[in-house]
Amino acid sequence: MRFGLRTVRYAVEYGAFRFVGGVFGALPLETASAFSGWLWRHLAPFSKRHPRALAHLRLAYPELSDVEREKIARASWENLGRVFAEAFHLHRIARSDRIVIEPLETMQALAASGKATVICAPHLGNWELTVVGLLRPGLKPASIYQKIKNPFVDAYVYRKRAPHFPGGLLPKGTTTPKRMMTYVRDGGTIAFLADLRDGKGIRVPFFGAPAASSIFPAMVARAYDAPLYAAYLVREPGVRFRFRIEEIPSTKTEDRDADLARATADLQAAFERIIRRTPEQWMWGHRRWE
Repeated sequence: MRFGLRTVRYAVEYGAFRFVGGVFGALPLETASAFSGWLWRHLAPFSKRHPRALAHLRLAYPELSDVEREKIARASWENLGRVFAEAFHLHRIARSDRIVIEPLETMQALAASGKATVICAPHLGNWELTVVGLLRPGLKPASIYQKIKNPFVDAYVYRKRAPHFPGGLLPKGTTTPKRMMTYVRDGGTIAFLADLRDGKGIRVPFFGAPAASSIFPAMVARAYDAPLYAAYLVREPGVRFRFRIEEIPSTKTEDRDADLARATADLQAAFERIIRRTPEQWMWGHRRWE
């Protein structure tokens, strides 16, 4: 009975999800993005995550006033609302001229080299489209994703995302890291979001406070002498974006643990610098700090 009720609940949730998606998908792209952003800006502050976002902003920007932090938080919710609506136009945006890649020469050189590469990004701008900056120059990234609890929604979202990862889009699990490392060993590119809290990671500074962070990017890069990059997609007015990338310095000494800690800290420091440029485009409501 429980299984039956759960399945019904998932089916109802999926139906609602597809209905909302149908509405936003039918609207012109700019209209859908702006309308969803407006809704989230005005409704999300009533959610339980809004106080968390403000607490995180107090930690990161103690010098700002409550009014200034509230303004950033609301703009962040608006950006998240835009990301939600744009998800139903993902392929259209990816094929359009709405994403400018900088520096294009760097990305083309990476693709032409045929060397293994590790590329990480934060939840900034529209992070779902960051992969476009890798695909256009000719890279074939593989990535990891966290399954959505509702299996119907998960399957739908997977179908939308998978074509953007020709190297494979693998669910997070015990065997996935090994498969990703094998892909890098064979000269592939792996790309994933790396700004979330990782309880199994190490604590490194992030906006002046210790934050548990994954060492996996640094570990893979070190193991296969692959360059480690921080990439991000910053939103410009409307539904337009600019892809940028910067290399994270790496060292390989006899002290493996120290190497991993240094590279992980440097990656998170790069994310912090990137976020500080446009804090209103980062996802302040998630649990980054303990």
